[in-house]
Amino acid sequence: MTNRAARFRALHTATDPLVLVNAWDAASARVVAAAGAPAIATTSAGVAWTLGAPDGDALTRDQALEHLARIVRAVPADLPVTADIESGFGATPAEVAETIRGVIAAGAVGVNLEDTARDGDTAGLRDVAGQQARIAAARAAAEDAGVELYINARVDTYFRGRPDETVGRAEAYLAAGATGIFVPGVADADTIAGLAKAIPAPLNVLAQPGTPSVGELAALGVARVSLGSWIAEAAYALARRAAREAYTAGTYSSLADSYDFGELNSLMS
Repeated sequence: MTNRAARFRALHTATDPLVLVNAWDAASARVVAAAGAPAIATTSAGVAWTLGAPDGDALTRDQALEHLARIVRAVPADLPVTADIESGFGATPAEVAETIRGVIAAGAVGVNLEDTARDGDTAGLRDVAGQQARIAAARAAAEDAGVELYINARVDTYFRGRPDETVGRAEAYLAAGATGIFVPGVADADTIAGLAKAIPAPLNVLAQPGTPSVGELAALGVARVSLGSWIAEAAYALARRAAREAYTAGTYSSLADSYDFGELNSLMS
């Protein structure tokens, strides 16, 4: 794990950003790996949907970790895997630490840990000190296990309408033990460049239609580009198109660009 962890950390450079095409199950992880991925990242939304739940802390820790272990086993042993663990699958720092121990046992070398807190149907940002405690617990759990763990602290300020807090939260999370900072919800080049300059750690952004290209993001100082749940969403959109076409027109043109059965089946062998 040490070599994979060190290699994963080294992949975060602004001159050649790490591009993560997020997977959600064993098959998608193998497909992404076969395409030449330098590392595999999970998407919490895609994982939750696969397991029949909505995104947003709906899964249990055991469900998430069992699925993570299956994804790790599905890819080459030397390929780093990082896991989106939402807000840590625990109400307390001690419970977050328990999740981290499970992540390490599953074989992953990194995590995303977000600062959104959910209470039923409502969601908001955790207070900074509380999130620092959760990050510190995650770091301590990794150190106690004697492993390097890339903690990508997700700052949800743009999702929650509080962008002015972004840099301050990023600095606080880094002080607590985070390795890098993930700021989803930004696509404007000037904003991204400002964040990359102000945050003293590798910056991760979420790519979506309209986001600058990887090359452009590199020029802005971004070290990591995630596609998040967009790949899973696109796959489910294809399933919907095919179903609607079959149930209405009675035709099958949506299936024209499908993955070759033999190739995919061989990939899973």
